[in-house]
Amino acid sequence: MSHHIGVRGARKSTLKMGSSQRSFLDGKLLIAMPSLEEGNFSRSVVYVCAHSAEGAMGLIINKPLSHLSFTDLLMQLDIIDTDQPIRLPTTARGMRVHRGGPVDTGRGFVLHSSDYHLESATLPISEQLSLTATLEVLRAIAEGRGPERALLTLGYAGWAPGQLESEIQANGWLVTEADPRLIFETDDDSRYKKALATLGIDMASLSPVAGRA
Repeated sequence: MSHHIGVRGARKSTLKMGSSQRSFLDGKLLIAMPSLEEGNFSRSVVYVCAHSAEGAMGLIINKPLSHLSFTDLLMQLDIIDTDQPIRLPTTARGMRVHRGGPVDTGRGFVLHSSDYHLESATLPISEQLSLTATLEVLRAIAEGRGPERALLTLGYAGWAPGQLESEIQANGWLVTEADPRLIFETDDDSRYKKALATLGIDMASLSPVAGRA
């Protein structure tokens, strides 16, 4: 039985990506523009976990799932016993499950503060943020010994080599710095608006033809 809640194939092709080249977008936020309104990324904010010449992988961080709670997920994964009273730490009780992207929607990732690290499982992305995709991080959160801050997604977003760069050039995405406060402390409904505000953009100023000739 696998102990991963993440995408095993992605660990080979994307999660190990790393580069000192400043052109890559690891640890940045992507903000979907109106040109993506009809697809899976409508008004999405995506945290880029890995980006290199081999492609990119990221997590949508502002699309909570309405049909699945964190407690439900813990019970489905047998992390907590359905026959016992559920006593989760305050941090765990407040967690929501998000739709991280259209790829492998049955598997999950935890984007979290760097105070938690699981050997051979946690991928450091920046000085402040890491990614872990194993059941152990969920157990740790449920038991109050996990990261101070965490965001859980099911599924992820993936791009082939050069694809993300092309989408950015076609005005599909804006790029901004990833403030942990926006990721962990901002309401899901406000995250898109506040991400735009980091670039000095008001939602009302956007139009479906913005940035096109």
